[in-house]
Parts: sequence; C-alpha cells; structure tokens
Amino acid sequence: MFKSALAVLTTLLFIHAGLAPAHAQTTSAAKKTVVKKAAAKKVAAKRTVTPTKTVKTVARGSLNNREKLVRKVSTVKGRRHVSYQRVSAAPSIPAVPPVMTAGDLAGLNMTQDPLALRSNVALVIDQASSQVLFEKNSNVALPIASVTKLMTALVVVEAHMNMEEVLTVTDDDVDREKHSSSRLRVGAQLSRDDMLHIALMSSENRAASALGRNYPGGLPAFVAAMNAKARSLGMQDTHYVDSTGLSSQNVASARDLAKLVVAAYQYPVIRQYSTDSKYMVEPSGHALQYNSSNRLTSNKDWDIGLQKTGFINEAGHCLVMLTRIEGRPIVMVFLDSKGRLSHVGDATRMRKWLVEDAPKNLTRVKMVRADQG
Repeated sequence: MFKSALAVLTTLLFIHAGLAPAHAQTTSAAKKTVVKKAAAKKVAAKRTVTPTKTVKTVARGSLNNREKLVRKVSTVKGRRHVSYQRVSAAPSIPAVPPVMTAGDLAGLNMTQDPLALRSNVALVIDQASSQVLFEKNSNVALPIASVTKLMTALVVVEAHMNMEEVLTVTDDDVDREKHSSSRLRVGAQLSRDDMLHIALMSSENRAASALGRNYPGGLPAFVAAMNAKARSLGMQDTHYVDSTGLSSQNVASARDLAKLVVAAYQYPVIRQYSTDSKYMVEPSGHALQYNSSNRLTSNKDWDIGLQKTGFINEAGHCLVMLTRIEGRPIVMVFLDSKGRLSHVGDATRMRKWLVEDAPKNLTRVKMVRADQG
C-alpha cells in the first residue's frame, strides 16, 4: 500500500517537473511575440509616414493651372507635422484695353511737343495782346465734356431769369447715357442760383440739366440758345446737344473755347462760382458740401480768375482757365489729357515754362497735326 502511494507521488512529481518548463517556455514565447508585434507596429508606423519631399512632389505634379500648393505646419503633442494641401487659385483677370478717346482715334496722340504734355490739344494765349504763346492741335473739334457747363452758365446769366426761383430735380435730370452719379436726388429742390453755383464749381450734372430744362421753351430751346451764342462768339467748330456735357456730341476746338473763356469772364458771378473751392447747399433741408473739381482753385501759388474742368471717356480730361502769370492774363485750354490729374499737371508745366523759358524765346511755339507733317 505504501509502495503504491509512493509510486503515485513520484509520478506526480515527474509530471509537474515536466510541465513547468513547458509553461515557462510558453510564457516567454508569448512575451517575445508581444514584444515583436509592438516593434513591428512601430516599424510599420514609421514606414507609413510619407516623407515631406515625396508628398510635395506628387502634389505639385498633379496640380492644374487653376490650383496651387499650400504648405501647412502644425504641432500635435509636441511633434511638428508638415502637410500640403491643394487649393484653387484666384482666376486671372484679363487686362482691360485702354479706352481710345476721339483725339486718339484722330491720331492726335502722335503729335509731339517741347513740353511733353499729356494733353492731345493745348492752347495758351496772352489775353491782353491776343498773342498765341503755345499751340498744339488747337483747330481740331473734339468732345469737351463738362467744359460745356461754361456755356450753360453764360446762357443762364444772359437770360436774366429769376435766380431765386426754386428748381426741382426730376427723373428727366437722371443721366441715362453715362450713368454718372449725383448727390442731388430726384425731388431735391434748390434755387437757380445754387444750381448754377454747384454746376460750375463741382460740375454737378443734375444741376446743369435742371438749369437747361427750366429755360423758357425747355431743354430744346436752351440748347438752341447755346448754339446761337457760340455762333455769335465766332465759335465755328462748336456744337452742343445738351447742357451737361455728358454727350460726346458736344464738341469744340481749343480756339473756340478760348473765346468762350474770355466771354464768360465778363460776368463776375461766373468768375466767382467757377473758382470757389467749397460751397454748401441745402436741397430739401439737407445740408451738402460741394468741393471744386479743380484742385488748383485752393492752391495759393495760382491766381485763377475763371476755370472749368471736364471728363468723359471720349473727351479725356479737359481744363480751361483764365489765370494771371507774372502779371499777364493768360488763357489756357487743355483737351484730351490722359490721367486723372494730367490736365492739372500740364497747366503747372505750362506755367513754369511761361515763367522760366518763354521770355527767352519770343517766337510762337506752334505744333501741327502729325498727319499734316
């Protein structure tokens, strides 16, 4: 009995001794397997991170003309990440061709002059002696834009109408040709005097339209009076179709406009209103301050007795003035100038030339049209 129990005990000891190494080996193997899997995952993770250069190259290679590559850098848990993203590029805007003025179409831009003026047309006259001091394409009739309002003012003043009469802006005064803006709303009311003031000083189109429309006989009669006055002044190259100058059919030559300047200068109200730098009106009780369309009126270096500016695409930038230089009354006309302030620049250049260079050379500077040789 004892022997049998001893045999069983011995057998169990041998079985336990045999199993223990196998279990240890299994555990060790399992641990090694887990470690290997973890290492494999790290290696796999490293291999899945695509190098920056590769991503960049592939992305750029697939870009089309409307895409661009944007580089983004971010930090996550202390690690720096660089990525690239394709985005749509802004569409390119085609270049807008320059607007050809009537003077350009006539070839006047080919005319050279000693002062390199940016105006296709220029005329400078000593009013006292009527001597032409500078001339460039002065006999060519061109659109004159809001210089038209100088004739508008002359017709209004000579009509001797009630300047205190209140005029109302109507839908007929709205510009449907050039779609220009106005600070005078439909229904706004101002005296004829105020309408004339802001039409001359600030080139207010609706004011000029209201002045013509409220003439005896209406706008057709007013335009007829404008053309009749032009003929009486000897303005043979001049023609008007409206009181604002918005139409490119309002045309005149520089020589004609010089005559208009001299005629308009005879009226103190035109001199004052055209040269004021600021003026306040109250259409329908609402205060509005208008500024001069010519910055030279507030320049202390200039002594300007009368002026008017103008611009539409067909006419370019225009300027007429009667100013005093070195004690001499000088009439200046610049038409079809290129650039927002180019006509003012030409006037400044001309003034300098008259002061410094013109006295040295008393002969008249006359530029002829390019197509006339």
